[in-house]
Amino acid sequence: MTNPLPAWSALQTHYEQIRDERLRDWFAPANDTAPTRAERFTFTGGGLAADLSKNRITDATLNLLAQLARDAGVEVRRDAMFAGEIVNPTEGRAALHTALRATGLDAPFHAQILAERAKMAKFADAVRSGAWTGYTGKRIRHVVNIGIGGSDLGPKMVVHALQHLAAPEIRSHFVSNVDGADLWRVIEHIDPEETLAIIVSKTFTTLETMTNARSMRDWFMQNGCPESALAKHFVGVSANPAEVVKFGIAATNVFEMWDWVGGRYSLWSAVGLSIMIAIGSAQFDELLAGAHDMDQHFREAPLERNLPVLLGMIGVWY
Repeated sequence: MTNPLPAWSALQTHYEQIRDERLRDWFAPANDTAPTRAERFTFTGGGLAADLSKNRITDATLNLLAQLARDAGVEVRRDAMFAGEIVNPTEGRAALHTALRATGLDAPFHAQILAERAKMAKFADAVRSGAWTGYTGKRIRHVVNIGIGGSDLGPKMVVHALQHLAAPEIRSHFVSNVDGADLWRVIEHIDPEETLAIIVSKTFTTLETMTNARSMRDWFMQNGCPESALAKHFVGVSANPAEVVKFGIAATNVFEMWDWVGGRYSLWSAVGLSIMIAIGSAQFDELLAGAHDMDQHFREAPLERNLPVLLGMIGVWY
């Protein structure tokens, strides 16, 4: 299908003009005082820098890509997302993951978010300090996050990336595959008396997650944990607290997530409880602050110097 936007046609013409040029020739300096290509095509924002100089782009390419983004309504759609408008038409929902790391009192759901984060911090600090123990009084040394998709990938990525900041006395494990071997590879090496299971599911009905959750519950009980003591070893993260309680997790052990947060962005919510336990609440706050800085850059920087936009549009270019 032909793209009707003028910038698209201009990009096609531009491509034909540069298609036979060699990237290595573009690195040749114009003169001794001119900025290098790497300097000209390195962009910064939110504490990060992206060197785009090794891409087949010129100044004209970036200007045309920015114009294409502008013509396609990227700025309008971005502002609608930050304003909490419905940008997920399939489900009729907003996408307000940015509110999870916002700092202004006027941010959507600010009080609700801060209250849940404070609850997370109190619990995470208790686990890390040893104040929260298993049913026999042993401190928690293993945290098993059970989820799938965004309830697994985001927290796992951050915990692995920030392992150098993690508490050495607590090991984090992630289980997502419905194949029992995935859970077994974790539980065969850990002591149930020192283990905390975090069950993460927006609906708390996800087949893979609940199958693993039930297997985990059976493992605790088969290893001597009475059903009445499971509350010391299970917490739930969900947008459906009634289902969490129905599963058998104490209402006091339920952390809320919201349907206006998409799964792939949910690590900034209570889905990130395993992250907070691993690196601590103060470091988790720094993680949020870094994400907020990038949100502000995305919201305020001109498209021609906007890192998320540039990276996205280079994908369109290729």
